[in-house]
Amino acid sequence: MTNFAIYQSSISDRETWNNLLRRLPTHHVLQSWEWGAFKERYGWTAERLAFEVEGEIVAAAQVLTRRARPLPVSIMYVPKGPVLNYGNAPLRLAVLEALAAHGRKRRATLVKIDPDVVQGTGIPDTAKTNPTGEAFTAELATLGWRFSDDQIQFRNTVQLDLTQSEETLLATMKQKTRYNVRLAGRKGVRVRVGQLDDLELLFQMYAETAARDQFIIRPLAYYRDAWGAFMRAGLACPLIAEYEGQAIAAVILFCFGQRAWYMYGASRDAHRDKMPNHLLQWEAIRWAKAQDFTVYDMWGAPNNFVESDPLWGVWRFKAGFGGQVVRHVGAWDRIISHPWHWLYTIALPRYLSLTRSLRTIVIGSLGINAIVRLGRPSLTLAQ
Repeated sequence: MTNFAIYQSSISDRETWNNLLRRLPTHHVLQSWEWGAFKERYGWTAERLAFEVEGEIVAAAQVLTRRARPLPVSIMYVPKGPVLNYGNAPLRLAVLEALAAHGRKRRATLVKIDPDVVQGTGIPDTAKTNPTGEAFTAELATLGWRFSDDQIQFRNTVQLDLTQSEETLLATMKQKTRYNVRLAGRKGVRVRVGQLDDLELLFQMYAETAARDQFIIRPLAYYRDAWGAFMRAGLACPLIAEYEGQAIAAVILFCFGQRAWYMYGASRDAHRDKMPNHLLQWEAIRWAKAQDFTVYDMWGAPNNFVESDPLWGVWRFKAGFGGQVVRHVGAWDRIISHPWHWLYTIALPRYLSLTRSLRTIVIGSLGINAIVRLGRPSLTLAQ
């Protein structure tokens, strides 16, 4: 790190920040101004840090901070960042140290980063490693960063190269997937671009999907805010599949820089035999290509490519579209205060678990027929 001077400053203008991000490698929609502004409405504070070397901004990090109540400490999270050229070893080391120093300055108990750095490509049997990702993870360990037990974002994903022609993209699909895409069209499924007026409809389908597939979602107001804010900013687009005028499935794409992400999907039980999800994905790919995005990111693949992995079924569907598996380095933590970190990760969860148990016993003794959900408010970075 000798003779490498880096200057840190804050950016408080939306257009300046987003334009800066778009110029940097490894930019991501979760580092956009809009994502930070959205999270600020749910208990976080966003700081947008720019890093200069010899007068040129060469790196950026949107740092989200949240108080770990009831403890008098905070936690910091850099979702899909910091953003920089990770092929520049002195730069990445300088930014890492600057973020750790920022955490100490703000008296955080830990700083979590989740950079969009590729570890390798392909599933294990055909995997290729990325030398930059390998070198970076080795450096993280030597600098005191720990691979996090709390992985917030998907480490693995499936990406399609949109610089290819539509004919090539279709030809790359598995035969069954290509057949189902065409079948949906023959069966009368049609896809349209959604509007702000469709937000409640989108949520209804998402809620039905969550009930069927047994995953927890948030209330309508949360998604109306999240989806609506990005749609109004031109950073999200829903596509809705319909059959005979009835909405039966949907996807919501988030967009930034050169990429489009398939962030959310929903489907109803009705007319699933008409393969609306296959046609939806194809139309989403076509839409992203028409907007001049160069990468379509299907946002999520298994950690382990075995049938027991929870994402195995999702992976089989995505694999049909012929994309490439991309594996990332994942989230890493720099512990700033070990005593507070112990209280935050060990003692407080045990205390909350005990109070949950006691409260359940009390409710049961009163004969109240109710389901009580006692979460870990302010403890999870996924909020």
